[in-house]
Amino acid sequence: MTQRRLIVGISGASGVTYGVRLLQLLGNAGVETHLVMSKTAELTFAYETSLKIADVKALANTVHQIDDMAAAIASGSFRTAGMIVAPCSMRSMSELASGVTTTLLTRAADVTLKERRRLVLMVRETPLHTGHLRTMTALSEMGAIIAPPVPAFYARPETLQDMVDHTVGRVLDLFEIDVGVVQRWGETPELHSCPRRDAQALRPR
Repeated sequence: MTQRRLIVGISGASGVTYGVRLLQLLGNAGVETHLVMSKTAELTFAYETSLKIADVKALANTVHQIDDMAAAIASGSFRTAGMIVAPCSMRSMSELASGVTTTLLTRAADVTLKERRRLVLMVRETPLHTGHLRTMTALSEMGAIIAPPVPAFYARPETLQDMVDHTVGRVLDLFEIDVGVVQRWGETPELHSCPRRDAQALRPR
């Protein structure tokens, strides 16, 4: 059961579409999802998408309120395969590194760490200052996986959706969940069949 149950956190960082796509793909794969969303994430949805919050919440099997510290996902006895925070803001990341959690999102992530379950943070920020980098190092040493949403151009994406799908597909690989959206190097023949462009043709005119 635990291999088919994941927590998805959506913070207020830019890139909330990653969280939405994760919920869609996990739902299609039959994985039970538990969603917790920060209040600033709801504002980000208004800026970046035309989605209604009710429609986003409908994608999850269970939705937990951000201030409900008595929720199931706040306890280590509630078994899951782990948690993905997509996207993960600098504030959420910093709370986790300090161990001082103020919301259910960071509490659930902290529980994931203490139970030695897989925690993946899709950290969304650039450029990074030394404090950010040190915080990431601390979390990595604690067992978290830092997975910034970086597009893979070798897959020759044609749309923004292609980039999003490949990125979240690679994150789900970390949980050994294959949802069929990743163009895999060495396994996808068409990635090797495209002729290489001459370097001269790429120079600005």
